[in-house]
Amino acid sequence: MSTVNAILEINEDGSLHLPVPANMKQGKVQVVAELTLVPNDSEQNARWQRALDALDELAARGGIKSIPDPLAWQREMRQERILPGREK
Repeated sequence: MSTVNAILEINEDGSLHLPVPANMKQGKVQVVAELTLVPNDSEQNARWQRALDALDELAARGGIKSIPDPLAWQREMRQERILPGREK
């Protein structure tokens, strides 16, 4: 079994070309595929900017009022253990 992760360009006819690993060029192979659209750079940049804007707005409002101690909340959520030399 060989796992291949790739981002492929869609051909004009709607097909994809997946190069086969050298050790599997004989016989038949079973392919299991999960197709997910990859956002282009401008879409990704816009998504990042919206996320940053939302965080800036949240910070400007003073954070999340229902969490009085963010560090304690984070430790509780992560079930974090105290590391040596970091007792506080």
